[in-house]
Order: sequence, then structure tokens, then C-alpha cells
Amino acid sequence: MEDTQRRRIAVLCSHLQPCCTEIPPNSQFVSSSICSSSAESSNNEQQISGNTFNFQKDCIFCQIIQGLSPAFKLYEDDICLCILDTNPLSRGHCLLIPKLHCCSLDATPPSVIAATCSKIPFISSAVKKATGCDSFNLLVNNGAASGQVIFHTHIHIIPRKPRDRLWASESLRRLSLKLDNEASQLAESIRAQLSDGSNSRDCQDNSSNSDGNCKE
Repeated sequence: MEDTQRRRIAVLCSHLQPCCTEIPPNSQFVSSSICSSSAESSNNEQQISGNTFNFQKDCIFCQIIQGLSPAFKLYEDDICLCILDTNPLSRGHCLLIPKLHCCSLDATPPSVIAATCSKIPFISSAVKKATGCDSFNLLVNNGAASGQVIFHTHIHIIPRKPRDRLWASESLRRLSLKLDNEASQLAESIRAQLSDGSNSRDCQDNSSNSDGNCKE
């Protein structure tokens, strides 16, 4: 394995794997018994509860879903998994992860997004009660420039409390949208992209990509 690949995997692992080696009693971890593992192929299709998933060998989330890497499991069904983020921004910060490996939200099939997001009210309500929070941020880092580190679609649920000053940007004054030609042209450009058939085809091509990797 090349040094760059080794470093990247180390970063991904450090993002989620607990730093302690001792597992607290009564902790619920993702179990390897939920499916058989095969570490020989980089693109490893497996079935869990009748669903076929295109697991990637170097993806930490795929490893967690298969039970090959530890994580604190909060919720799991046939479509998605929710775990605690081990580098949390706040107490109770968790990650909702589709089991299907797709590199970004816009490359994820709408049906998978819908099924995954349908669990947000249920999970977020439990997280708020457990943490004593009355609010939360729902966050998706989509693409490297946005801060995405692990290129497997996931949604952050981040509990919030009054005056926790979690985001530095919250103290910044937001500028009003100028109702000028530039704004009008921007809106028109976006509407044109939405009505363009090629935009829909690009989304379908990404979501049907068998290896779950985005096009360059």
C-alpha cells in the first residue's frame, strides 16, 4: 500500500475509532455476526437482511457496517445505521449512515436518502432527551471543499444548547440578498439547471454507479 493511501486510511480511522482499547460493559457495538466478511476484494458486495451492499475495503463506514471496526451503535435497520461520532462537536453528536456505499449525497439514490432521513425525527428526539438539549443541527458535508473527510454519505445530528457558541459563523452578521440583476440571473441559472434533462441524467448516473464512487 502506498504511503498516501496508508495516511488517508489512518486519518479516516482516527476520525471514528475509539481511542481506548477497553470496551465499557453493556456497550452496544456493531457486531461482526450480522454478516460474513471478506477482506480480499476492494469492492465487496454482501447481503444483509436480503439487501445487497457494495462495501468498499478502504471505507471506515463500510467496515463499521460489516462489524469489522468498532463503533457505539445507537440505531440500525436494513437501510441505515446510526453511531456516535468519536470526535463529537457536542455531547451526543451522532452520524446517520446509509449502508449503501455512495461517495456523496447527490450520488445516493433518492429512495435511500428518503428511507434514511425518515429516521431523523425518531433518532433526534431520543438524542435530545438523552442529552437534555432542545435543539440540534442537521449537517451534511458534501464534497472536500465542504469539509467532507469520509467519502461515504452520512448525516450529522449535532445536539445544541443555548449560547453554546458551537459555530463561529453564528456570530457573523449575515448579509441581505440584494434584489438586483445578479441575484435574478443566479436564480434563473439554477431554474434552468433544474429543468435541464441532463441534470436529472447526471443524478441518475451517479446514483446507479455500481461502485458508489463519484465521477471525476
